[in-house]
Amino acid sequence: MAEITAKLVKSLRDKTGAGMMDCKKALGETNGEMEKAVEWLRQKGIASAEKKSGRVAAEGAVGSYIHTGARVGVLIELNCETDFVARGDLFQELLRDVAMQVAACPNVEYVSTDEIPSDVVEKEKSIEMGRDDLAGKPDEMKTRIVEGRIGKRLKELALMEQPFIRDNSISVAERVKQAAGQIGENVKVRRFTRYTLGEGIEQEKVDFATEVASISAS
Repeated sequence: MAEITAKLVKSLRDKTGAGMMDCKKALGETNGEMEKAVEWLRQKGIASAEKKSGRVAAEGAVGSYIHTGARVGVLIELNCETDFVARGDLFQELLRDVAMQVAACPNVEYVSTDEIPSDVVEKEKSIEMGRDDLAGKPDEMKTRIVEGRIGKRLKELALMEQPFIRDNSISVAERVKQAAGQIGENVKVRRFTRYTLGEGIEQEKVDFATEVASISAS
């Protein structure tokens, strides 16, 4: 078995952000092979993040992201367990990644499907039940079809269900879990707000020919 030196452990810690003991164990499990140790930590990181998910995360930071052209802006609150972690590079990188994700997803309104109000769910069900393509189908079949469509629709509204913009092979939820595993604390996206320039403002539309005629008359 390869010797697990302090230098090797530190190198793995610098590369992954995992704790010293976790790095030492990962290297021991993979006979000191760095890349395999990184993979081992990544796999275990998600599992360890799940175990920490019940712990209180009351610290963290509010981050912002302004997209190129300054037409879309995002404010987001990301929570962790300690202020020390909130100031760290891994946490700040995650904060920016998730803020960029919100900017890229104009249809997302909630952090997770669990947060979607029951009245919104019922409204979506009502819309789907009334679609023409379901007319004449047996009630049982109609219910199954609607449930499938509703499940898909609710995921479209939830941030954590979106494919991560930097790696479409994982979801935003998985990106957060991976970061939590590296950081060693519970990490939660609490809330966000997305601003689009001019959204909700009714702009007066003036017919160009009418405007010219008005100017000429005066």
